[in-house]
Amino acid sequence: MPKPMTFCPNCGAPIEYKVPAGDDRKRNVCSETGEIFYENPRNVVGCIVEQDDRILMCRRAIEPRLGFWTLPAGFLELGETIFEGAARETREEAQAEVTDAELFTVIDVTHIGQVHIFYRATLSGNHYGAGQESQFVTLLGEDEIEWSQLAFPTIHRALSHYFADRRRGRFDLHMDNLGADDWRAMNLDRVANVETGSS
Repeated sequence: MPKPMTFCPNCGAPIEYKVPAGDDRKRNVCSETGEIFYENPRNVVGCIVEQDDRILMCRRAIEPRLGFWTLPAGFLELGETIFEGAARETREEAQAEVTDAELFTVIDVTHIGQVHIFYRATLSGNHYGAGQESQFVTLLGEDEIEWSQLAFPTIHRALSHYFADRRRGRFDLHMDNLGADDWRAMNLDRVANVETGSS
């Protein structure tokens, strides 16, 4: 949600938090120049990386959710396409290259101002390993995933769609949204089990 600013980052004049003419919500507006500062959702991009019916998973080495399991993903950078960002995050977090990528899930997370976008892709070759943001990276089958130890609701939802589609033999594009209460509905643990998997 937008946060009121105090001073204009360009000229230092006081900021007015108000509804500009022709708008429908409050914005940060420079009191001197009238410039409007918009806050828009941030895109998180990543990959569900497949090899031999298993999925490449990373145990987080950073907060938030240190020690929990996730898909390789992170914030999209300026100047890159959605897939370029997803492939870059996979290289950075799992030291892996991907091929045959297809857009798989688009998940709105409006209460934190984010959109999470995941591709389904194939691991290129056999190389993978822990990047700086991962404690450990491995390939896991569906029955090996400890679902309560997943880092975020969007990871839980994307993997749920993936395994359901795989069982029925057809992958579709999923448009979804998650709310603030989905943590409880998915029974995600609040404490990481560091004994899960290898280190």
